[in-house]
Amino acid sequence: MNHRRHQILLVTAMALTGLSMRSAVGSVGAVLTDLQAGLHLSSGAAGLVTTLPVLCFAGLGSLAPALAARIGEHRLLVLALIASALGLVGRSLVGSLWPFLGLSVFALSGAAFANVLMPALVKRHFPDQIGRMSSVYITAIAIGITAASGASVPIGDIAGGWRAGIGVWAVLAAIAVLPWLPTLAADQDRSRSTARRLGPAQLGRNPLTWALTLMFAFQSFQAYVSFGWFSDYFQHEGLSAGRSGLLVAFFAALGIPVSIVIPALAQRHQLGLILAMTATGVAGYAGLLMAPVAGAWLWMLLLGITGGMFPLTLTMLGLHCRSVETTAAVSAFMQGVGYILAGSGPLLVGLLLDVTNQNWTPPLLLTMAALFVSAGAGVVAARSSYVEDTLGVSTPAARA
Repeated sequence: MNHRRHQILLVTAMALTGLSMRSAVGSVGAVLTDLQAGLHLSSGAAGLVTTLPVLCFAGLGSLAPALAARIGEHRLLVLALIASALGLVGRSLVGSLWPFLGLSVFALSGAAFANVLMPALVKRHFPDQIGRMSSVYITAIAIGITAASGASVPIGDIAGGWRAGIGVWAVLAAIAVLPWLPTLAADQDRSRSTARRLGPAQLGRNPLTWALTLMFAFQSFQAYVSFGWFSDYFQHEGLSAGRSGLLVAFFAALGIPVSIVIPALAQRHQLGLILAMTATGVAGYAGLLMAPVAGAWLWMLLLGITGGMFPLTLTMLGLHCRSVETTAAVSAFMQGVGYILAGSGPLLVGLLLDVTNQNWTPPLLLTMAALFVSAGAGVVAARSSYVEDTLGVSTPAARA
């Protein structure tokens, strides 16, 4: 295969993988009420279903570097996508909670491993185009979750119910496998690699790793609160459920253009982007506190721009690691710790609302505080060099 065809194949593989990476999450959120009725779930059990993605992303993702070292990044990703397709189909057929949860672990495995492996694969195949190539799969993630959130219910209405609405996304995961198949030969000699593997204990003593981790964690903290609670907030302020849902959908859709633009600017403007998105975030949260209804669309626009911290963090990960192996190790650490911290966001908001008798000021101030933590960590990361340099280790450069 000539070089150009190989590059096109890789870009296609990354785009299709990105499209599939959040379908298992977005589809369940869209049909949760019907799913809860269909499986006879209590509210607590439904909460477990919605918390499972965070647990899988943290737990399975932490295994990715070691497994990739044994069998190779491409093979691991292909196996995870196949498992995801099977899990998506399987869980749409079962009739009770525990089989659904077990098969959901398989359904989420594609995203859990891809979260860690995609930055490393960008580093391996496009070491000189990290920003542009990161935007390919990160934009695809935004498109994919928007499609799954918006299309699962209509698909279910056409095809016979919520089971079809969550099962149909298996097709996308299966299609994403195909362009990766010609790359599997690249993993044949991986077991003999002499690259030094960085473990969690070593990374946990590294300030740059923690800066990237906290930047990622507290950006995701804000995102989970936004997706989980903002519709409720707008309804609390007097808007209809329909208009509240549209505001959150608008916020989610902004992830698409933001994911196209931010990674492309990241290589030269990390610090400037962080400061600009912090400013839009402060304005957005302040607006929600002072005039939530009158300026609702503007506040969602500003906070949608601030959501660009997510693609910026993933792009900075590749820019601050010299090798593929380090990128994978830091990615696993960053996302393993980060998703656990981020997952606490919706829970803390719920607790604050309970103890303050539905006073939304404390939750919004908490979310603004998360913005400042993410931004502060981002400034530290932007001013740093490479993880390997701060650790004082030598690792091989990225291989194309």
